[in-house]
Amino acid sequence: MASLLRRLTWPGRIWKPLTFSNPNFTRIALGEKLEEELFPDYIASRYYPVRIGEVLRDRYQIVGKLGFGASSTVWLARDLDGRRHVALKLFVHSKSMGEQLDHELIMYKRISASSAKHPGRGAVRELLDSFDVPGPDGSHRCLVHPPLWESVLTFLHRNPVRRLPVPVLAFVLRRLFLALDFLHTECQIIHTDIKADNIMFGIEDDSVFSAFEEQELLDPSPRKLVDGRAIYASRELQMPKNWGAPVLCDFGAAVAGDTEHLEDIQPDVYRAPEVILEAPWSYEVDIWNTGCMIWDLFEGDHLFTGCDPESQTYRSRAHLAEMIALLGQPPQALLHSGKSSHKFFTDKGDFRKDIALPESTSLEEKEIGLEGESQQRFLAMMRKMLHWDPSKRSSAKALADDEWIMENM
Repeated sequence: MASLLRRLTWPGRIWKPLTFSNPNFTRIALGEKLEEELFPDYIASRYYPVRIGEVLRDRYQIVGKLGFGASSTVWLARDLDGRRHVALKLFVHSKSMGEQLDHELIMYKRISASSAKHPGRGAVRELLDSFDVPGPDGSHRCLVHPPLWESVLTFLHRNPVRRLPVPVLAFVLRRLFLALDFLHTECQIIHTDIKADNIMFGIEDDSVFSAFEEQELLDPSPRKLVDGRAIYASRELQMPKNWGAPVLCDFGAAVAGDTEHLEDIQPDVYRAPEVILEAPWSYEVDIWNTGCMIWDLFEGDHLFTGCDPESQTYRSRAHLAEMIALLGQPPQALLHSGKSSHKFFTDKGDFRKDIALPESTSLEEKEIGLEGESQQRFLAMMRKMLHWDPSKRSSAKALADDEWIMENM
């Protein structure tokens, strides 16, 4: 099979499309839900009816499914003109996405127009192309990216203790802070949604793509055939011999940093205090968000949960109470700037006693994996990010050179 693939390429010419005609695929029962069908609000007509082997835009041939989400599916494709493999992210039809698709494309255009010399440029996922695909129920936006391997979250789950080893965490953080410095200073972009599944490792081993093709040709992906459309099972890329460095992905929730923001953003447990209080926020929310994510990756548990003792669900008042237990009382200046501060604090800055405050604690009491000077330096780095006052949080540029990161690289 490898010799067949080699015969289909010629130096200096476009690739020839492969023929995916093997009928020996596993047919999944109609009553069994598969992948995107598992989402509670799944509507088949919202998704583009991809067929393995089809060529989009007379250039990108679909090879197989890499993943899926509530708003998109991701596919490995052959770039016939560029003689390379790419990842295609095909969104649900535009009518159900509103302005979000155009917004994400604007963010990528900002990135593309920014300095290529910044050391963080390569730590941000690149957009190679974008186009719209007409479907039976509307138009579908397609973003073309270099293919990546797996996310930091998936990598984390390979470890039975669900914690990143120190050298891996330090390497990931170095890249992440360089990426944020690039976004903040060169692109004027606030990411707002930094989490482990938005940081992915690259691939420096093209053989994994040829292997993927061979597998699809010899053993086609299982699928359901429903009303003339196929729903495919995803296929994993094999472990590459050489991993690439991690890159920051997914700019669907990113916003321009050169305007004032008051909207609610970020995953609940990562929300910065200024977001909860509805105070103006800017680049510093990314720093707080990153600090909370680091704790997840290294300690194996959330730094803040926001779990309300009465409702047993996330509530802002419980989140703020946890912050007070760890960081003490918030500064008056922050409370005065928040439109919702009065819901949680008195005019004197005291927390309203709707629920009891947890017992005061410290990062030293919570940290369980380090000791001695290594622990002190790690917690010193954490404290540079976890301030009530956004102006006191360190910049991404300074954090990229933090002592704990550099000594563990």
